[in-house]
Amino acid sequence: MASKVEVEVEMKSKSDKVWASIRDSTDVFPKALSHQYKSIDVLEGDGKSAGSIRLVTYQPGLSDITKPAKEKVEKVDEANKSLSYSVIEGDVLEYYKNFKASLSVSPKGDHGSVVKWWCNFDKASDQVPNPDLIRDFAINNFKELDAYILANP
Repeated sequence: MASKVEVEVEMKSKSDKVWASIRDSTDVFPKALSHQYKSIDVLEGDGKSAGSIRLVTYQPGLSDITKPAKEKVEKVDEANKSLSYSVIEGDVLEYYKNFKASLSVSPKGDHGSVVKWWCNFDKASDQVPNPDLIRDFAINNFKELDAYILANP
């Protein structure tokens, strides 16, 4: 049975800058979050459009669920600053039969923004916990990305 986990992260950075950083995550994340991401390599497409496939390599020492993973960009909506992607290869699929995540960025007030991130997944067995580790990883990434954007205007 499909399950869903979702979060909202308030950011001080403007939504346009947050969206641009997320869209350029192949370059930005390994710089801004270098203690988390070793690299994000584009294997097919441009890494930003639907159909693109990226290989995300995390820094050594993170949990098993963050070993290298191939992600496929499923949908991008520039006007609504939203995208979705699915994990198509990697250790996460040992825990979840499928794992699809989506996010959207919207303005909040004059200067801030809100990132909504959610994932849909099917557990490989009843013993597998919800992906709280992945959820917490995403929350921390957005908070650290916000700090990076503010420090590098």
